[in-house]
Amino acid sequence: MQKLLNYKKEIALSLMLVFLLALIRMFEERFYDPFLAYFRSDYMEKPFPQYDSFKLFFSLFLRYSLNSLISIAIIQVLFKDLGLSKFAGILYLVFFILLIAVFFSILSFSDQENNLLLFYVRRFLIQPLFLLLFVPAFFYQNKISKKNNNS
Repeated sequence: MQKLLNYKKEIALSLMLVFLLALIRMFEERFYDPFLAYFRSDYMEKPFPQYDSFKLFFSLFLRYSLNSLISIAIIQVLFKDLGLSKFAGILYLVFFILLIAVFFSILSFSDQENNLLLFYVRRFLIQPLFLLLFVPAFFYQNKISKKNNNS
């Protein structure tokens, strides 16, 4: 319990940042995303909705960027390692480029049989799922490097 009290500033800041991620989710209707209603319906039987490519790209970019910046801030608060935060930033950038290319490739060159793939690619673009992957991975990496340094 005493260890937790020693980290009350970090815990409060982390909770505030998680709350910001929740706010982005709460206000998701404000972002241009015709696929929001599409994936809430019986999308397996429906054609893709009409969309404006530029508006969709910039909306996905904005949402991904907001989620990524907040996620990197969470990583910095948790690990206090600027190098790790920069590495996470590079990973977020690389994953955005890959995911956005796959997303628009599916929309442009695919029929409806890939709508489940589109669902999951879009999910990684609009939700901070990488944070759920990076935090345990970075924690494990820190634990292993501390163990190796003590040996």
